[in-house]
Amino acid sequence: MRSICHKEFAVDCKMILVVDMNWRKSSIAYEEFVEPVTSAVQPPEDFEVKHFSEVAKHDLESCGKVIFSGTALKDHETLKQIVKFNWIKTFDKPMLGICAGMQTISLVFEEPLTRCLRIGMIEITTTKENPLFQSAFKAYALHNFSVAPGKHFEVLAQSGKCIQAIKHKQKEIYGVLFHPEVRNQEIIRNFVKLK
Repeated sequence: MRSICHKEFAVDCKMILVVDMNWRKSSIAYEEFVEPVTSAVQPPEDFEVKHFSEVAKHDLESCGKVIFSGTALKDHETLKQIVKFNWIKTFDKPMLGICAGMQTISLVFEEPLTRCLRIGMIEITTTKENPLFQSAFKAYALHNFSVAPGKHFEVLAQSGKCIQAIKHKQKEIYGVLFHPEVRNQEIIRNFVKLK
């Protein structure tokens, strides 16, 4: 994928780093969970995709924001490799975790996960004003786990059974459990527009 950012201008870089959270690089799930995210990032040349196992310091230094993709329902590989994501704690740019991305972010901050199986369309209710979405809306869910209320994150939205969106209390770190790349791509675009 092309990026419009050049090393000599990395400080002003607006490139979005999309982290492929699937169990292995180039898995068939890439087309389902990563490509729809990149299609929502506009203009299309403003992103780069890296598998979670290959994210390096220079990738983090040269991007302006990070989006973590979701994964297949039975893919829990990132949840077993939290140490690979310890950089999240000190990273100072906006981040958005989708499904497994939200779960991984929560575990990095030692916030527990809770069982919550949901597949299909659900009703989301916004519980706190935020720049990504508002009001009530329908979204596509595909997950086994949600997060429990914790000390590091505030709840932005819920469904009837699960916490569906969170934000770190001090940082621009967001998580959504539902899949905005399937339906509600404007949420991804709203994240991309954050200053």
